[in-house]
Amino acid sequence: MFGLFKKQSPEEALQKEYKKLLKEAFELSKTNRSASDKKQAEAQAVLEKIEALKK
Repeated sequence: MFGLFKKQSPEEALQKEYKKLLKEAFELSKTNRSASDKKQAEAQAVLEKIEALKK
């Protein structure tokens, strides 16, 4: 309850987005491979941002 109004750090927000993109890419891989590859590329870009924040 006390964490209800706590803001996410930029890294946490990016990690959440990364997981969402990976999940979407997995679901698309079953039906549309090219769209899945695009989502995978977006997820990779987000991962690079996360790594840049850690440095």
